[in-house]
Amino acid sequence: MIELEGVPELIDPVMICAFEGWNDAGDAASTAVGHLDREWKGEVFASLDAEDYYDFQVNRPTVALDNGVRKITWPTTRLSVVRAEGGEKTRDLVLVRGIEPSMRWRSFCNEILGYAHELGVEMVVVLGALLGDTPHTRPVPVSGVTSDPDLARSLDLEETRYEGPTGIVGILQEACTHAGVPAVSLWAAVPHYVSQPPNPKATLALLNRLEDLIGVRIPLGELTEDARAWQLGVDQLASEDSEVAEYVQSLEEARDTAELPEASGEAIAREFERYLRRRDGSPGAPGAPGSHATETGTGGIADAPYLRDPGSGHARPWRPSAKDDEGEGSGGGGGAAEEAGSGDAGNDAEDRPDDQG
Repeated sequence: MIELEGVPELIDPVMICAFEGWNDAGDAASTAVGHLDREWKGEVFASLDAEDYYDFQVNRPTVALDNGVRKITWPTTRLSVVRAEGGEKTRDLVLVRGIEPSMRWRSFCNEILGYAHELGVEMVVVLGALLGDTPHTRPVPVSGVTSDPDLARSLDLEETRYEGPTGIVGILQEACTHAGVPAVSLWAAVPHYVSQPPNPKATLALLNRLEDLIGVRIPLGELTEDARAWQLGVDQLASEDSEVAEYVQSLEEARDTAELPEASGEAIAREFERYLRRRDGSPGAPGAPGSHATETGTGGIADAPYLRDPGSGHARPWRPSAKDDEGEGSGGGGGAAEEAGSGDAGNDAEDRPDDQG
Protein backbone atom coordinates (compact mmCIF):
# COMPACT_ATOMS: atom_id res chain seq x y z
CA MET A 1 0.00 0.00 0.00
CA ILE A 2 1.33 3.45 -0.98
CA GLU A 3 1.27 6.11 1.73
CA LEU A 4 1.80 9.73 0.73
CA GLU A 5 2.05 11.60 4.01
CA GLY A 6 3.13 15.20 3.66
CA VAL A 7 2.37 15.45 -0.08
CA PRO A 8 -0.11 18.30 -0.68
CA GLU A 9 -2.94 18.18 -3.20
CA LEU A 10 -1.34 18.74 -6.59
CA ILE A 11 -2.36 21.09 -9.40
CA ASP A 12 -2.74 19.42 -12.83
CA PRO A 13 0.19 17.08 -12.08
CA VAL A 14 2.38 15.61 -14.80
CA MET A 15 4.94 12.90 -14.05
CA ILE A 16 8.38 13.38 -15.68
CA CYS A 17 10.68 10.32 -15.65
CA ALA A 18 14.26 9.61 -16.69
CA PHE A 19 16.55 6.65 -16.03
CA GLU A 20 20.31 6.38 -16.28
CA GLY A 21 21.72 3.63 -18.48
CA TRP A 22 20.76 2.26 -21.89
CA ASN A 23 18.16 4.97 -22.58
CA ASP A 24 20.31 7.92 -21.46
CA ALA A 25 23.07 8.71 -23.97
CA GLY A 26 25.27 11.53 -22.76
CA ASP A 27 23.27 11.53 -19.49
CA ALA A 28 21.00 13.99 -21.30
CA ALA A 29 17.66 12.71 -19.99
CA SER A 30 18.61 12.17 -16.35
CA THR A 31 20.37 15.56 -16.32
CA ALA A 32 17.17 17.20 -17.60
CA VAL A 33 15.10 15.81 -14.73
CA GLY A 34 17.88 16.67 -12.29
CA HIS A 35 17.81 20.23 -13.61
CA LEU A 36 14.06 20.52 -12.99
CA ASP A 37 14.50 19.18 -9.48
CA ARG A 38 17.33 21.60 -8.71
CA GLU A 39 15.79 24.73 -10.26
CA TRP A 40 12.43 24.26 -8.54
CA LYS A 41 13.90 22.85 -5.29
CA GLY A 42 12.16 19.50 -5.40
CA GLU A 43 11.29 17.63 -2.23
CA VAL A 44 11.78 13.85 -2.26
CA PHE A 45 8.71 12.11 -0.88
CA ALA A 46 9.40 8.48 -1.82
CA SER A 47 12.09 6.10 -3.03
CA LEU A 48 11.81 2.56 -4.34
CA ASP A 49 13.42 -0.27 -2.38
CA ALA A 50 16.82 -0.87 -4.01
CA GLU A 51 16.80 -4.54 -2.94
CA ASP A 52 13.79 -5.22 -5.17
CA TYR A 53 15.13 -3.92 -8.46
CA TYR A 54 18.92 -3.59 -8.60
CA ASP A 55 21.85 -5.95 -8.96
CA PHE A 56 24.48 -4.35 -6.74
CA GLN A 57 27.31 -5.94 -8.74
CA VAL A 58 26.06 -3.98 -11.76
CA ASN A 59 25.04 -0.77 -9.98
CA ARG A 60 27.21 -0.65 -6.91
CA PRO A 61 26.41 1.40 -3.80
CA THR A 62 28.78 4.22 -2.92
CA VAL A 63 30.32 5.13 0.41
CA ALA A 64 31.23 8.63 1.58
CA LEU A 65 32.20 10.40 4.80
CA ASP A 66 29.59 12.73 6.28
CA ASN A 67 31.13 14.69 9.18
CA GLY A 68 33.46 11.77 9.81
CA VAL A 69 30.67 9.18 9.65
CA ARG A 70 30.67 6.65 6.81
CA LYS A 71 27.44 6.79 4.83
CA ILE A 72 26.31 4.34 2.15
CA THR A 73 24.12 5.50 -0.72
CA TRP A 74 22.24 2.73 -2.51
CA PRO A 75 21.29 2.89 -6.19
CA THR A 76 17.57 3.50 -6.42
CA THR A 77 14.79 5.54 -8.01
CA ARG A 78 13.46 8.56 -6.14
CA LEU A 79 10.28 10.58 -6.55
CA SER A 80 10.07 14.29 -5.80
CA VAL A 81 7.47 16.98 -6.42
CA VAL A 82 7.98 20.57 -7.64
CA ARG A 83 5.62 23.42 -8.40
CA ALA A 84 6.24 24.91 -11.85
CA GLU A 85 5.03 28.50 -11.79
CA GLY A 86 5.10 30.99 -14.67
CA GLY A 87 4.29 30.86 -18.33
CA GLU A 88 0.90 29.73 -19.51
CA LYS A 89 -0.10 27.99 -16.29
CA THR A 90 0.94 26.79 -12.85
CA ARG A 91 1.13 23.06 -12.38
CA ASP A 92 2.92 20.47 -10.28
CA LEU A 93 5.50 18.07 -11.65
CA VAL A 94 6.20 14.67 -10.12
CA LEU A 95 9.84 13.93 -10.95
CA VAL A 96 11.02 10.33 -11.17
CA ARG A 97 14.78 9.95 -11.45
CA GLY A 98 16.79 6.78 -11.06
CA ILE A 99 18.69 4.00 -12.78
CA GLU A 100 17.27 1.49 -15.22
CA PRO A 101 16.40 -1.49 -12.98
CA SER A 102 18.27 -4.78 -13.27
CA MET A 103 15.22 -6.98 -12.61
CA ARG A 104 11.44 -7.09 -12.00
CA TRP A 105 10.60 -4.44 -14.57
CA ARG A 106 6.86 -5.11 -14.44
CA SER A 107 6.75 -4.65 -10.67
CA PHE A 108 8.93 -1.55 -11.02
CA CYS A 109 6.50 0.02 -13.49
CA ASN A 110 3.48 -0.98 -11.44
CA GLU A 111 4.96 0.71 -8.38
CA ILE A 112 5.58 3.95 -10.29
CA LEU A 113 2.05 3.79 -11.71
CA GLY A 114 0.71 3.30 -8.20
CA TYR A 115 2.22 6.64 -7.22
CA ALA A 116 0.86 8.22 -10.40
CA HIS A 117 -2.65 6.99 -9.54
CA GLU A 118 -2.53 8.15 -5.93
CA LEU A 119 -1.26 11.60 -6.96
CA GLY A 120 -3.83 12.06 -9.73
CA VAL A 121 -1.21 12.35 -12.47
CA GLU A 122 -2.77 13.48 -15.76
CA MET A 123 0.06 12.38 -18.05
CA VAL A 124 3.43 10.61 -17.86
CA VAL A 125 6.35 11.95 -19.91
CA VAL A 126 9.42 9.73 -20.12
CA LEU A 127 12.67 11.32 -21.33
CA GLY A 128 15.33 9.38 -23.22
CA ALA A 129 18.47 9.99 -25.28
CA LEU A 130 20.12 7.87 -27.95
CA LEU A 131 23.30 7.85 -30.01
CA GLY A 132 22.75 8.85 -33.61
CA ASP A 133 24.26 10.07 -36.88
CA THR A 134 23.60 13.72 -36.11
CA PRO A 135 26.15 16.57 -36.32
CA HIS A 136 26.91 18.49 -33.14
CA THR A 137 26.68 21.76 -35.08
CA ARG A 138 22.95 21.47 -35.77
CA PRO A 139 19.94 21.66 -33.43
CA VAL A 140 19.43 18.41 -31.55
CA PRO A 141 16.60 16.31 -33.07
CA VAL A 142 13.95 15.47 -30.47
CA SER A 143 11.28 12.90 -31.33
CA GLY A 144 8.01 12.70 -29.45
CA VAL A 145 6.33 9.29 -29.60
CA THR A 146 3.30 7.66 -28.01
CA SER A 147 1.33 4.41 -28.27
CA ASP A 148 -1.98 6.27 -28.08
CA PRO A 149 -3.34 7.27 -31.53
CA ASP A 150 -5.62 9.95 -30.04
CA LEU A 151 -2.75 11.45 -28.07
CA ALA A 152 -0.55 11.38 -31.16
CA ARG A 153 -3.13 13.44 -33.07
CA SER A 154 -3.92 15.91 -30.31
CA LEU A 155 -0.28 16.62 -29.38
CA ASP A 156 1.24 16.30 -32.88
CA LEU A 157 3.37 13.29 -31.92
CA GLU A 158 4.50 10.19 -33.78
CA GLU A 159 2.62 6.97 -33.12
CA THR A 160 5.27 4.38 -32.34
CA ARG A 161 5.55 1.39 -34.69
CA TYR A 162 8.81 0.06 -33.24
CA GLU A 163 9.48 -3.67 -32.93
CA GLY A 164 12.63 -5.01 -31.29
CA PRO A 165 14.70 -4.75 -28.07
CA THR A 166 13.56 -2.04 -25.68
CA GLY A 167 14.58 -0.41 -22.41
CA ILE A 168 12.73 0.73 -19.34
CA VAL A 169 11.47 3.81 -21.23
CA GLY A 170 9.54 1.62 -23.67
CA ILE A 171 8.32 -0.73 -20.95
CA LEU A 172 7.03 2.10 -18.74
CA GLN A 173 5.27 3.78 -21.66
CA GLU A 174 3.46 0.55 -22.55
CA ALA A 175 2.57 -0.06 -18.89
CA CYS A 176 1.00 3.41 -18.80
CA THR A 177 -0.95 2.69 -21.97
CA HIS A 178 -2.36 -0.56 -20.56
CA ALA A 179 -3.25 1.22 -17.32
CA GLY A 180 -5.13 3.94 -19.21
CA VAL A 181 -2.63 6.68 -18.31
CA PRO A 182 -1.67 9.03 -21.20
CA ALA A 183 2.07 8.60 -21.82
CA VAL A 184 4.62 10.24 -24.10
CA SER A 185 8.31 9.59 -24.69
CA LEU A 186 10.67 12.38 -25.76
CA TRP A 187 13.96 11.25 -27.30
CA ALA A 188 17.01 13.41 -28.02
CA ALA A 189 19.65 12.26 -30.50
CA VAL A 190 23.26 12.63 -29.28
CA PRO A 191 26.15 12.64 -31.80
CA HIS A 192 27.73 9.21 -31.54
CA TYR A 193 31.24 10.58 -32.17
CA VAL A 194 31.11 12.75 -29.04
CA SER A 195 29.06 10.68 -26.62
CA GLN A 196 30.87 11.40 -23.35
CA PRO A 197 28.49 12.88 -20.75
CA PRO A 198 27.35 15.43 -19.94
CA ASN A 199 25.74 16.84 -23.08
CA PRO A 200 23.89 20.06 -22.18
CA LYS A 201 22.93 20.62 -25.81
CA ALA A 202 20.77 17.49 -25.75
CA THR A 203 19.49 18.33 -22.26
CA LEU A 204 18.50 21.79 -23.48
CA ALA A 205 16.65 20.31 -26.46
CA LEU A 206 14.70 17.92 -24.22
CA LEU A 207 13.70 20.74 -21.87
CA ASN A 208 12.64 22.86 -24.84
CA ARG A 209 10.33 20.13 -26.16
CA LEU A 210 9.06 19.37 -22.66
CA GLU A 211 8.25 23.04 -22.13
CA ASP A 212 6.06 23.06 -25.22
CA LEU A 213 4.39 19.79 -24.27
CA ILE A 214 3.33 20.64 -20.72
CA GLY A 215 2.82 24.39 -21.14
CA VAL A 216 5.16 25.71 -18.42
CA ARG A 217 8.21 27.94 -18.53
CA ILE A 218 11.40 26.15 -17.54
CA PRO A 219 14.20 28.24 -15.96
CA LEU A 220 17.53 27.25 -17.47
CA GLY A 221 20.05 28.77 -15.08
CA GLU A 222 23.53 28.29 -16.55
CA LEU A 223 22.50 25.54 -18.94
CA THR A 224 22.48 27.77 -22.03
CA GLU A 225 26.03 29.00 -21.35
CA ASP A 226 27.20 25.44 -20.67
CA ALA A 227 25.66 24.47 -24.00
CA ARG A 228 27.52 27.17 -25.91
CA ALA A 229 30.79 26.25 -24.23
CA TRP A 230 30.33 22.60 -25.16
CA GLN A 231 29.70 23.34 -28.81
CA LEU A 232 32.68 25.69 -29.03
CA GLY A 233 34.86 23.05 -27.38
CA VAL A 234 33.75 20.30 -29.76
CA ASP A 235 34.20 22.66 -32.73
CA GLN A 236 37.79 23.28 -31.70
CA LEU A 237 38.54 19.61 -31.16
CA ALA A 238 36.99 18.64 -34.48
CA SER A 239 39.01 21.27 -36.33
CA GLU A 240 42.22 19.61 -35.12
CA ASP A 241 41.47 16.37 -36.97
CA SER A 242 40.80 16.62 -40.70
CA GLU A 243 39.17 13.17 -40.89
CA VAL A 244 36.61 13.96 -38.21
CA ALA A 245 36.04 17.47 -39.62
CA GLU A 246 35.25 15.91 -43.01
CA TYR A 247 32.92 13.40 -41.37
CA VAL A 248 31.07 16.15 -39.50
CA GLN A 249 30.68 18.07 -42.75
CA SER A 250 29.14 15.02 -44.43
CA LEU A 251 26.64 14.71 -41.56
CA GLU A 252 25.79 18.40 -41.89
CA GLU A 253 25.14 18.06 -45.61
CA ALA A 254 22.95 14.99 -45.10
CA ARG A 255 20.99 16.69 -42.31
CA ASP A 256 20.47 19.90 -44.28
CA THR A 257 19.32 18.00 -47.36
CA ALA A 258 16.88 15.90 -45.35
CA GLU A 259 15.37 18.95 -43.68
CA LEU A 260 14.83 21.06 -46.81
CA PRO A 261 11.13 20.05 -47.04
CA GLU A 262 10.65 21.32 -43.48
CA ALA A 263 11.40 24.89 -44.58
CA SER A 264 7.73 25.33 -45.51
CA GLY A 265 5.53 28.29 -44.72
CA GLU A 266 3.65 26.27 -42.09
CA ALA A 267 6.85 25.19 -40.33
CA ILE A 268 8.22 28.74 -40.32
CA ALA A 269 4.91 30.04 -38.95
CA ARG A 270 5.02 27.51 -36.10
CA GLU A 271 8.54 28.56 -35.12
CA PHE A 272 7.60 32.25 -35.28
CA GLU A 273 4.63 31.63 -32.99
CA ARG A 274 6.93 29.80 -30.59
CA TYR A 275 9.28 32.78 -30.61
CA LEU A 276 6.46 35.26 -29.93
CA ARG A 277 5.17 33.17 -27.02
CA ARG A 278 8.59 33.21 -25.41
CA ARG A 279 9.65 36.82 -25.85
CA ASP A 280 6.65 38.61 -24.25
CA GLY A 281 9.08 40.94 -22.49
CA SER A 282 9.29 38.36 -19.69
CA PRO A 283 12.40 36.99 -17.91
CA GLY A 284 11.97 33.93 -20.13
CA ALA A 285 12.68 35.85 -23.33
CA PRO A 286 15.49 34.34 -25.41
CA GLY A 287 18.86 35.66 -24.39
CA ALA A 288 17.64 37.26 -21.17
CA PRO A 289 19.26 36.36 -17.83
CA GLY A 290 17.55 33.27 -16.47
CA SER A 291 15.90 32.73 -19.84
CA HIS A 292 13.90 29.65 -20.69
CA ALA A 293 14.35 26.87 -23.17
CA THR A 294 15.07 28.08 -26.70
CA GLU A 295 16.11 26.44 -29.92
CA THR A 296 19.52 28.06 -30.12
CA GLY A 297 21.22 24.97 -31.46
CA THR A 298 23.98 25.17 -28.86
CA GLY A 299 24.70 22.84 -25.99
CA GLY A 300 27.09 20.73 -23.98
CA ILE A 301 30.36 21.37 -22.16
CA ALA A 302 33.75 22.39 -23.40
CA ASP A 303 35.82 19.58 -21.95
CA ALA A 304 34.33 16.54 -23.74
CA PRO A 305 37.67 14.92 -24.68
CA TYR A 306 36.62 11.89 -26.70
CA LEU A 307 35.33 11.54 -30.22
CA ARG A 308 34.55 8.36 -32.09
CA ASP A 309 36.61 7.38 -35.09
CA PRO A 310 34.12 7.65 -37.98
CA GLY A 311 35.85 4.80 -39.80
CA SER A 312 35.93 2.14 -37.11
CA GLY A 313 33.17 3.42 -34.87
CA HIS A 314 35.44 3.08 -31.83
CA ALA A 315 36.21 5.88 -29.43
CA ARG A 316 39.52 7.66 -29.61
CA PRO A 317 41.02 10.49 -27.60
CA TRP A 318 41.90 13.78 -29.14
CA ARG A 319 45.24 13.75 -27.29
CA PRO A 320 48.15 11.34 -27.84
CA SER A 321 47.13 8.92 -25.07
CA ALA A 322 45.05 5.89 -26.08
CA LYS A 323 41.87 5.30 -24.15
CA ASP A 324 38.50 3.75 -24.83
CA ASP A 325 35.37 5.67 -23.87
CA GLU A 326 32.95 2.78 -24.18
CA GLY A 327 31.95 2.96 -20.52
CA GLU A 328 28.67 2.15 -18.92
CA GLY A 329 27.58 5.76 -19.02
CA SER A 330 27.37 6.01 -22.80
CA GLY A 331 23.80 4.76 -23.06
CA GLY A 332 21.81 4.83 -26.29
CA GLY A 333 21.88 2.23 -29.04
CA GLY A 334 20.23 1.08 -32.22
CA GLY A 335 17.12 -0.29 -30.53
CA ALA A 336 16.52 3.00 -28.75
CA ALA A 337 17.01 4.92 -31.98
CA GLU A 338 14.36 2.93 -33.81
CA GLU A 339 12.01 3.09 -30.84
CA ALA A 340 12.36 6.86 -30.79
CA GLY A 341 11.28 7.04 -34.41
CA SER A 342 14.51 8.78 -35.45
CA GLY A 343 15.36 8.12 -39.07
CA ASP A 344 19.00 9.20 -38.86
CA ALA A 345 19.95 7.85 -35.46
CA GLY A 346 21.48 4.54 -34.52
CA ASN A 347 22.30 3.48 -38.10
CA ASP A 348 25.78 2.43 -37.08
CA ALA A 349 24.71 0.42 -34.05
CA GLU A 350 26.16 -2.82 -35.38
CA ASP A 351 29.59 -1.21 -35.48
CA ARG A 352 29.25 -0.07 -31.85
CA PRO A 353 28.19 -3.12 -29.84
CA ASP A 354 29.22 -1.65 -26.50
CA ASP A 355 26.60 1.05 -26.85
CA GLN A 356 23.83 -1.47 -26.45
CA GLY A 357 24.34 -1.84 -22.74
